[in-house]
Amino acid sequence: MKTNKPVIIWLLSGCFLLFIMVMVGGITRLTNSGLSMTDWHLVTDTFPPTSEKAWNDAFEEYKKFPEYQKINIHNDFTLDDYKFIYFWEWFHRFIGRIIGLVFIIPFVYFLIKKKLDSETIKKCIILLFMGGFQGFLGWFMVKSGLIDNPDVSHYRLALHLTFAFITFAYTLWVALDLIYPNKVEVILPLRKIARIAMVVLILQIIYGGFVAGLNAGLIHNHWPLMSEGKLIHETVWIEQPTLLQNLTEGKSGVQFIHRTFAYFVVGMILFLYFKSKKYSLTILQIKGLNVLVLFVFAQFILGIFTLLLHVPLWLGLAHQLMAFLLLSAMVLVLHRFSK
Repeated sequence: MKTNKPVIIWLLSGCFLLFIMVMVGGITRLTNSGLSMTDWHLVTDTFPPTSEKAWNDAFEEYKKFPEYQKINIHNDFTLDDYKFIYFWEWFHRFIGRIIGLVFIIPFVYFLIKKKLDSETIKKCIILLFMGGFQGFLGWFMVKSGLIDNPDVSHYRLALHLTFAFITFAYTLWVALDLIYPNKVEVILPLRKIARIAMVVLILQIIYGGFVAGLNAGLIHNHWPLMSEGKLIHETVWIEQPTLLQNLTEGKSGVQFIHRTFAYFVVGMILFLYFKSKKYSLTILQIKGLNVLVLFVFAQFILGIFTLLLHVPLWLGLAHQLMAFLLLSAMVLVLHRFSK
């Protein structure tokens, strides 16, 4: 670890910036700011407009698109309002640029100084491609809300969000490879359960993206039952033409899957925790499991209150950030059971 300390700090810094970017992305979504910048330029959009004329030009360009024409034109939407939503989308993209620089410049430096072994170089090249693809997914998502419907595709939003989580997870995994170079005895049953738990968690994150993209958290604001005291509200089955569409495109169906799947996430993690009691574990494995259980219950409670309180900004953001922490704990546990 001492030999690789600068590289580890670099990778963990990238993890922190990805965490911040997802946080700002959550604010951007929850404040409906994501469609404020109607074009993308690598250099000229680096900083916001610097003059009143530039601001007015940007505002006039925004007025040509569906979000203004179908929604904000009826809300006495002013230039100051536009500046507010512009800031969050600009800040989100700006952090993306910073992340690009933070990954590329030190990577080149470490290559020149021969601080990276061949295996780590391969992993870092994968990370660079993942970062570039994430930027593409961001624009791919935004573009879906600039044509006819003044909202982004919930499929594209979920893809953008989930890939950010996966990029973070892989960055953390590469850092953990360097922090803990010594292998531990692999306990195959626990590794299998941990892998399944990771898949279940990723599926839940995908459905979290669906909920955010469809604003499905603003209906059925009851727990543990849905509206009218029903375990499964009838709207889960009738909003869309087919069962698959109801469960992937209907607000009620998507919320039902997300709120129900939360029990499976908790259940898998508890199963892993209690199953681990049969084995002799390292201190780090034990601590990782304890934190994982703590985080999954915190996330479960946050999800309940986010729903009951109709998704206030601060609580919706806290729910998303706790998902990030839960994924971090899951990566640590899986890493310690796999290496």
